[in-house]
Parts: sequence; structure tokens; C-alpha cells
Amino acid sequence: MELAGTWRKVMPFMAMVFLQFGYAGLFLISVVSLRQGMSHYVLVVYRNAVAAVVMVPFALWFERKTRPKMTLSVFFKILALGLLEPVLDQNFFYMGANYTSASFSSALTNILPAVTFVNAIILRMERINIKERRSQAKIAGTAITVGGALLMMLFKGPIVNFPWTKHVSHAVSDSGAHNSGHWLMGIFMILLSCFCWSAFFILQSYTLRSYPAELSLTTLICAMGVAQSGAVALVMEHDTKAWSIGFDMRLFTAVYSGIMCSGVAYYVQGIVIKERGPVFVTAFSPLCMILVTVLGSFILSEVITLGRVIGALIIVIGLYALIWGKNKEHVNQIDKENNFEKQKTLELPFSTTDVNKTSSLGNI
Repeated sequence: MELAGTWRKVMPFMAMVFLQFGYAGLFLISVVSLRQGMSHYVLVVYRNAVAAVVMVPFALWFERKTRPKMTLSVFFKILALGLLEPVLDQNFFYMGANYTSASFSSALTNILPAVTFVNAIILRMERINIKERRSQAKIAGTAITVGGALLMMLFKGPIVNFPWTKHVSHAVSDSGAHNSGHWLMGIFMILLSCFCWSAFFILQSYTLRSYPAELSLTTLICAMGVAQSGAVALVMEHDTKAWSIGFDMRLFTAVYSGIMCSGVAYYVQGIVIKERGPVFVTAFSPLCMILVTVLGSFILSEVITLGRVIGALIIVIGLYALIWGKNKEHVNQIDKENNFEKQKTLELPFSTTDVNKTSSLGNI
């Protein structure tokens, strides 16, 4: 029993760490594919098509008896979820990553926990009591995380050399590798991506309350994403050659992102959101940034500066504070529920004679 309880406590943390490794791979391979000429509109369509095909057998089998009925309200929510994440978020993100770099785009997405936290407060999904230490930790952690991300964007400093980057020429920085005008456009696109991603997490948590079937919901979101992103791609991408794909990096990117970052990610995030909430899920995004920064310097030969290293350390501190506050809040909620259950079991049921005696005493 103790082992099962410990595993249940550790599982959300392990699941989110696993997803950050998956997202780190997405940052790297998507940048490689986009710079090789792959259309991000087509990539979004293929990514969600792969996810829908992979997830539908699991949804049909494991949730064949527990799947709730589809209502008009749930359908519109799924329609909105398909627009927010598969269409808007993914297209904005791919454009921003292509205009900047893998490490920079992953660093800028660290504002996601702050955006989600603020949106959750506005929608009253998060309760803040400034006198409580856990609320102070969540506010401070969010501010520190945003501050670390801003430091990484505004301050570069000297180049940090790793053992595997000593022989790499740093004559051209990652910011100079692209048009300077595109760099600002990339920042704007990533910010829009984070806002859409945050809205997706919050709406997903609401949808799961009325449609508690994670596998089926994931499949439907991906299917809606295929339909909507396909319509967008047909309008925006007029070159038929852009749809051609072979056994190359483009195919690997579509399959990997579809299975790992759409199918598996939506399902795992849905489970964790039901237990810990959307802020807890987004709080792990800075870990992805650290992974991409290290792997990007090794695989893509991207430049790592002192400002990014210092910003990464600050973000880790903010991440720890935010997770600590969320964990304390979760433990406090469990204690309240356990105490309530104990009080219910200790209370003796009233019999009919007891009620009559009480009413008689009241009359006297």
C-alpha cells in the first residue's frame, strides 16, 4: 500500500519530465525539417493525422464501455480545442522556431507557466491567498521564471564553450543566421503560440469534466486538427510539391511529433490535469528549454551565451518555487478530503426515534 501511494505521488512528476524530453526532441527535429524547406502548414496536417490514426484503436478498445455520450456543448469544446492547439499553436510555434532557433524558441516558451497561471486566476481555477506561504511561492516562482526568460532574451554575454563546441566556429551567431526582421516576427509568433497553448490547457481541463475519456478526447482533438489545419494548408500552401513526403527527415518529423507530442502528450497531460491542474502541467516547460539548449549546441551547433546559462539557473529556481507551492496546495487539499471522510465515518446515523426525541425536546 505504501509503495502504491508513493508511486501515485511520484507519477505526475515522472510523466511531465518524460514529456519534456519528448518536446525537446520536437524542437530540434522540427527546426531541421523546416530549414530543409518543409512547409509548417503541411507538417501540422501530417502530425495530427499520424496522431489520430495511432490513438483511435486505443480509444475504441479501452474506452468502449466508459465513453460518455457526445453532446453539442462537448462538440463545440472539442472544435475549439482543435483550433487552439493543432492549428493556431503549432503553426505559430513552427513559424517562430524557423525564424529564430531551437534553443531561443524553447527559452521563450518558458512564459507559458506564467500565462497559464494568470489565466487560471482570471477564470478562478486558481485561488490565491497572499497570506499563505504556498500562494506566495506560486507568485514568486512565476515572477522568477518570467524574469529568467527575459534575461535569456535580453542579455547575451560571452559565448560559453562546451567540450563538444570548442572546434565549432562562432563567427555567426544564431541571431545572425536569419534576417533580423524575421527575428522579431519569430518572437511575436512564439508569444502567440504560448497564449494559444495556455488556453488549450485550460479548456482541456474544463472539457474533461464533462467528457472524462482521455483517449477518445485526444483522438477527437487530433481529428478536428486534421480537418481544420488541412483547410488552412489548402488555402495557404498552393505548391503541390509541398505535400510530397518520402523516407526522410520530413517523414520522421511528422511521425515523431504526431505520436509523441500530439497523441501521447494530449493523453498524459489530460490525466495529470485532472489530478493536479493546468498550472502544474505547464510548470515543467523550463526543463525542456535546458535540454534543448544543451542538445542544440551539440546537434545543431547553436551558440550558447552566458546570459542563457544564468537565465536557465534562475528559471530552475522559479520552477522549484512554483512546483513547491502547487504540491503544498495539493497535499492540503488531500488532507481536507481525508478529514472530511473521517468525520463522515465517525458520525452515527440518526434513527427515527432519535429524531422524534429531538423534536420532542425542542417542543418542551
